[in-house]
Amino acid sequence: MSLKNLLIILCFVLAASFVHVSAQKCVNSTFFRPNSTYDTNRRLILSTLPSNVGSRDGYYTGSVGEVPERTFALGLCLPGADPKVCSDCIQLGSIGLLQNCLNQTDAYDWRSHKTLCLIRYANSSFFSRNDLEPTVTIGDINSGTFEGNLTAYTNIWDAFMSSMISRVGQNRYLADVSPRVGNDSFIYVLMQCIPGISPEECQTCLRENVRVYQSCCNGFIGGSVRKPVCFFRWDGSEFLGAFGHTPSLTPPESSDGKTISAGAIVAIVVSVVVFVVLLALGLVLWKRRLSYKTLRPQTDDDMTSPQSLQFDFTTVEAATDNFSRDNKLGQGGFGEVYKGMLPNETEIAVKRLSRNSGQGTKEFKNEVILVAKLQHKNLVRLLGFCVEGDEQILVYEFVPNKSLDYFLFDPTKKSQLDWNARYNIIGGITRGILYLHQDSRLTIIHRDIKASNILLDSDMNPKISDFGMARNFRVDQTEDMTRRVVGTFGYMSPEYVTHGQFSTKSDVYSFGVLILEIVCGKKNSTFSQKDDDSGGNLVTHVWKLWKDDSPLDLIDPAIGESCEKDEVIRCIHIGLLCVQETPADRPAMSTIFQMLTNSSIILPVPRPPGFFIKNRPNLDPLTYGSEPGQSSSKSIPCSIDKESITTVTPR
Repeated sequence: MSLKNLLIILCFVLAASFVHVSAQKCVNSTFFRPNSTYDTNRRLILSTLPSNVGSRDGYYTGSVGEVPERTFALGLCLPGADPKVCSDCIQLGSIGLLQNCLNQTDAYDWRSHKTLCLIRYANSSFFSRNDLEPTVTIGDINSGTFEGNLTAYTNIWDAFMSSMISRVGQNRYLADVSPRVGNDSFIYVLMQCIPGISPEECQTCLRENVRVYQSCCNGFIGGSVRKPVCFFRWDGSEFLGAFGHTPSLTPPESSDGKTISAGAIVAIVVSVVVFVVLLALGLVLWKRRLSYKTLRPQTDDDMTSPQSLQFDFTTVEAATDNFSRDNKLGQGGFGEVYKGMLPNETEIAVKRLSRNSGQGTKEFKNEVILVAKLQHKNLVRLLGFCVEGDEQILVYEFVPNKSLDYFLFDPTKKSQLDWNARYNIIGGITRGILYLHQDSRLTIIHRDIKASNILLDSDMNPKISDFGMARNFRVDQTEDMTRRVVGTFGYMSPEYVTHGQFSTKSDVYSFGVLILEIVCGKKNSTFSQKDDDSGGNLVTHVWKLWKDDSPLDLIDPAIGESCEKDEVIRCIHIGLLCVQETPADRPAMSTIFQMLTNSSIILPVPRPPGFFIKNRPNLDPLTYGSEPGQSSSKSIPCSIDKESITTVTPR
């Protein structure tokens, strides 16, 4: 062996030992403080990736938090990868980044675990940015170097790589096998880019990867080059199941002994692909139509049947003046909301599902079925729905004063909510949730109680809305688990965030956060105070002042002297009882209603809230104890959105 080859092998032994865990790269650009808000956001968004990527055809982007602590994350698998295998790969990569990138604000990992997957997070949006550095290069020294005419082999290798790059195209992915090299050798190549960059940018990145490999590792049978936005790997044999089958050593022949031309093969393949696509499209349309034909309640009680609520699209279109911009009320995670007028002069609010919405048919059907069954003055009333072609529309009663957050968190508008109005809103929300949990025919867990989902009528009475994420329980059921956590960061309970466990006590936690926001006039997830070191959110700040016997310092100045101090302090006390870390410690909604309406009831002493980390530096904010007074470090991956977790976009 020549000295040059020996040095190359030694270099790759060192490189291989350095990247043995995977191709993780912690970018040493900017850094964050461990256990800071950014660190918490990073942990939250990475915990969402396994389920979100696996359930969204192997590609997902999202973010958590607010600038400057906002964390962006991306997960990507091979096209067609098994969802479970994809999720496992993403999970291992996410755990690895948390363990190895201790304080870097940007890191990525192209990981090979039964499939190929990419995990990346950063403190700025990179989803369409063509980042070509840093680069990780791995040469497969175990396969050795090519034995034979290296010049001829290299020429074939170079030509095949050029062909691969030119064919990556719109898909930003290609796995292919070269023609036979020598007696029985082949070159297996896989190239993949993130979907956010253009085809030209993808080709530029892959071309650079090939150039890097040529400059360092020419002659090796196998290796890879990985950049933040593209992946290149080749080998002398199949890998990751990306190639379907081993090519035949002889070309196929026709029945008369003549070889089948390349054109004939292409024609056959194209015909088959077109047939499969048309068949799949037909099945999708048939399934979709069948899905809506079965839009009916699970129980035959005295509640309204969704079948009787269906509107024609032409009726909805006319009511909104063809979805005129002048009638647009706003936009959420579901899509756009319009004001309309029916022929009988009934005012309506129309929610039109966006094709880019994180919600889909499942959430749409869920909202129709559940809300059609519910009738309460503190719940928004569903008037009907419309399904026609690609259109999915919900028709609600029109609630004129928008949502609670429109007033509560606006410096000028919040003055319109004096203490009597706020106290009335707290009471109305309490009655609405109590109806969902106990007084309706079903036990409904809303799972997204927050200020923006509380609508206000002309008299400022609250109406709970947005039931797309709600779940109904059996009569004898008290809790459930999910690997697809949905809701809004800042309102979700610890056991739900970390373990996917939800129950009526999950809604109680969200309600507690909302009470504190109503009293303070500040939003939990974006709360900040210069002199506050309690963890950067409203709940922990409230707990700190409560322990310091200074609860009146929390009162929103906008309510001034209009408030009854005893009522305000009692509401703060109830809010802290609702946000206690352990579900068993939180009161039920029926108890909360009694606490609010009967001032003679003595309230228990609250325990520390969930996610409260002050003076507990060794406690991970994502851990949770299932029994009163206990905590556990065990956590499992779950799905969390930034605003609404299905898409990690505001709802």
